[in-house]
Amino acid sequence: MATKQLDLVAPRGYCAGVDRAIETVEKALDELGAPIYVRGEIVHNQHVVRTLAERGAVFVERVEEVPEGGTIVLSAHGSAPDVFSACKDRDLQVIDATCPLVSKVHAEVRRFAKDGATVFLVGHAGHDEVIGTMGEAPDRVVLVEDLEDARTVQVEDPENVALTTQTTLSIDDTTAIVDMLKERFPALKTPASSDICYATQNRQDAVKQAVSAGADLVLVVGSRNSSNSNRMVEVAKVAGADSYLLDNAAELQEQWFAGKQRVALTAGASAPELLVQQVAEALQNAGYLREGEETPSSEGVFFALPSELRSR
Repeated sequence: MATKQLDLVAPRGYCAGVDRAIETVEKALDELGAPIYVRGEIVHNQHVVRTLAERGAVFVERVEEVPEGGTIVLSAHGSAPDVFSACKDRDLQVIDATCPLVSKVHAEVRRFAKDGATVFLVGHAGHDEVIGTMGEAPDRVVLVEDLEDARTVQVEDPENVALTTQTTLSIDDTTAIVDMLKERFPALKTPASSDICYATQNRQDAVKQAVSAGADLVLVVGSRNSSNSNRMVEVAKVAGADSYLLDNAAELQEQWFAGKQRVALTAGASAPELLVQQVAEALQNAGYLREGEETPSSEGVFFALPSELRSR
């Protein structure tokens, strides 16, 4: 009988923006004490949110839930200007943990909108990052979710249009949408560099490589509301492997492994390595020979903490 193999894929797990956001809440708790209020999920991972809540972080949906004069951390996904205004109205101490790569997209929207352009934002409706980005210029931004939207979207001035994208999309899907927009709008202005973040691209490339190397099942550790984790599952399926998203080892299902000899295990950019190792141990105990990258490889990217904490 052939040996069943488990390949640990790298890079995987935390990106620089997630590392920064989590460290921001931890340092705020250490230096300012509990409670520290966090608007939304600091990153899209249930384990991370629970762990920080146990330390004294209080997660709220609305700024109005924070006592006047309190401290609030704004999540890595970015916040619209009206959120900052609401914080000012309540005299809150704001610590902005927005990922710098998301801040780049916000700045692009402001710049394009200032020039009077209609800004196409390629992304998913309702995602926290998209909500925050659209809030920069709600009367100028048009959401394009898929290829059909790109085929049919209409604007008042086709000669003054610009492009931005959500940072956590599938590169392949985005390419088709962007190509369609460029075909329909030859005057389309684009950012100097891609909005899709390095970590998203690196993790998707690693998944493709794992499938091309023979993996017939790809497991992605990540929460259901993690966009980049969901896109990794999609990339694996397009590459030709079965693929599933799971929050932790308890969600492993026996039927996933029927006839599968080579399993690749990876994680979305907001998933802790602890959860990956727990899944790996479960598969090892089930008879899979453990190979690959035991520790996530360094990608050489580091973001400094928010300025509100660096001075402490």
